[in-house]
Amino acid sequence: MKAYYERLTGDDELARMVAAKYWSAWEGSCSKLRPSPEALASFTKPQNALSLARLEIHYFMNKGFIDENHILDNMQLIRDIPSRTVHGRYDMVCPLENVLALHRQWPKAELHIVRESEHSASEPGTVDVLILASQYIAKKLEAFD
Repeated sequence: MKAYYERLTGDDELARMVAAKYWSAWEGSCSKLRPSPEALASFTKPQNALSLARLEIHYFMNKGFIDENHILDNMQLIRDIPSRTVHGRYDMVCPLENVLALHRQWPKAELHIVRESEHSASEPGTVDVLILASQYIAKKLEAFD
C-alpha cells in the first residue's frame, strides 16, 4: 500500500498514471462477475483511474477513517433499525464473512446475498435487489409522514 501511495501522490506524473491504471484495472477486473471490457475501459480512462486510485489509497492509508471493528462494536446503536443488506456472492473486494458478521449482530436487517453478483452495484441482480431495498425504505419512511 505504501508503495502505491507514494507513486499515486508523488511528483512523477508518468509514475502516478501508470500506478493509477494498474490499480484501477485490478479494481475493475474484481468488481464484475463476468469480464466487462466496457467497465475495464471506463475504470482505466486516465482521469477515472487516477481519481479512483487516489481516493481508495487515501482511505486505505487512513484505515477507512474508523477504528477496526467500529461498526460491529457499536451495533447496539442501530440494531433495532429495520434495514436491508445487499452483498454479491462472489465479491472478491469485500469478503462475504464481513456481511455475515454484520448480519449476526443486526436482527432487524434482512440479508440479501445476490447469487450471480460480485462487488459492483451495477451488476444486474444487485441492481434489482437495491431497487427493491430502496422501495422498502421509502415505504418505511412514508410511515413517518
